[in-house]
Amino acid sequence: MEQATIGRSLFIKGEVSGSESLYIDGRIEGSINLAGNRVTIGRNGSVAANIVAREVVIMGKVQGNIQCSDRLDIRSEGTLTGDVVTQRISVEDGAVLKGSVQVRAADQKAEHKNEKAQHQAQAKPALPDASKPAATEQPKAAAAAAGATH
Repeated sequence: MEQATIGRSLFIKGEVSGSESLYIDGRIEGSINLAGNRVTIGRNGSVAANIVAREVVIMGKVQGNIQCSDRLDIRSEGTLTGDVVTQRISVEDGAVLKGSVQVRAADQKAEHKNEKAQHQAQAKPALPDASKPAATEQPKAAAAAAGATH
């Protein structure tokens, strides 16, 4: 597995995105989007950013919201100030976590998307299907039947 490293003396301000894992021992301000990969904040790392990743390991300091598709691991020397959405979480003794935590199962994400799609479908008015011919036989038959009963 490929992994890029941001060394102790490096400072990045802006958006970090890509398709490989990242080890941060320097400073980042902005956002980190490595959705299918792992982000590790080393003991010397300091991050002020929202993070989207498959897996996040915190051994340094993070200030920002984290969204993990798999796992968040806050080690004993790690500090996180921000909200978390993840499937699995591990917080070691001595770690600091300040913020809300939402733990969701993999199927809950799919259910949430289905609920959202159903809600959107209900909000939109149903449009007639232009590929089907208009049903004109039934109203005539109904009118004839109604006239016959009077």
